[in-house]
Amino acid sequence: MTSRTQPAIPVADRISGFSYAIRNIVTEARKLEADGRTVRYLNIGDPLIFGFRTPAHLVEAATRAIHDGHNGYAPSAGIPAARESVAAECTRRGMPLSADRVVVTAGTSEGIELALTTLAGPGDEVLVPVPTYPLYTAVLAKIGARPIFYDTAPEHGWVPDVRAIRALVSRATRALVVIDPNNPTGASYPAAVRRDLLELADDCNIPLLADEVYADLAFDGPIDALASLHPEAPVITFSSLSKAYLAPGWRTGWLAVGATSRLDDVLAGIKKLADGRLCSTAPMEHAIVAALDGDRTHQQEFRAALRERAELTTARLNAIPGMSVVHPSAAFYAMPKVDLPPGRTDENFVLGLLRATGVLCVYGSGFGAKPGDGFFRVVFLASPDELSGIYDRVAEFTAGFLAGDS
Repeated sequence: MTSRTQPAIPVADRISGFSYAIRNIVTEARKLEADGRTVRYLNIGDPLIFGFRTPAHLVEAATRAIHDGHNGYAPSAGIPAARESVAAECTRRGMPLSADRVVVTAGTSEGIELALTTLAGPGDEVLVPVPTYPLYTAVLAKIGARPIFYDTAPEHGWVPDVRAIRALVSRATRALVVIDPNNPTGASYPAAVRRDLLELADDCNIPLLADEVYADLAFDGPIDALASLHPEAPVITFSSLSKAYLAPGWRTGWLAVGATSRLDDVLAGIKKLADGRLCSTAPMEHAIVAALDGDRTHQQEFRAALRERAELTTARLNAIPGMSVVHPSAAFYAMPKVDLPPGRTDENFVLGLLRATGVLCVYGSGFGAKPGDGFFRVVFLASPDELSGIYDRVAEFTAGFLAGDS
């Protein structure tokens, strides 16, 4: 056979719009490690990397399921026991619904993709917060829909202005995304704002996609379901075992569709898509029952550890000249702002910090912020002692960066 040079095989146009900065930036970190440098990864919210452990009773439930032979395909919407546990949990949190309105997913990420794919298509619009979790914009790029960004701002505690969101609603609007407690800012919203968001969704007849993965990790205790403030509003809620149950690698989550009949066709569409991907990871579905119906004392310890780290992070970063940060109230993220010199970007700062100190954060524009605003996200899961040393390095680098030394 004669060999000949052929042109590169093209990829779909949608790939150009698909970006996930949280992982993309790791490429630069790997280069440093290849040169023998140590990298401190503050870019991904994986508690297990920092010494936290999955509760034993969850591990036991998943292990028992494997040994008992639950290794084949599960029902596409999830095993009945897991769906019943999710429905009971939603009801306890103020969002009463039946198990047939629950779909078990491969993490919250798959649930979000199933919902957005069901609701929106090319030319449609979805209201998305800025800063945002980049999965939303990545999925919208994949399905050809358009994110319409609504602002949150540090001067308002990263809380959205609902009147401004209402002004963005158009005939093309297919959903409103609300991430509360929030990733990447660590904010949680006051009840009045949550109620206004629900009323907007109800009045405009658009589904509110409630990303509530961190609801159990608010420092003052678990937060009720967003839908509890307005039971008639069209809400789809999402959560998982990843964060509050310390099992991110299991890729086990769920979505629950509110009981209003307005969402019946949406539920049917989600289930149809779920049929096409067969099922989520079957043995881990058995751990949902153990998690939601079992002991949660690990969450009290986890919240206390996160509060301590949040206070340290806020105090140390606010003490750095040229830097400020809003105190987070949930989860394990903070979104500091550095006063950039003219012509510099958030990516310049983050890459410079990485190369100079080995500390890896994520630049704010990876979450939809403007590159010149100087935001970056910190994951504060490391031990207080390690964080203190890291913030020493951040302070030293920032002083040089603002002085024009790097």
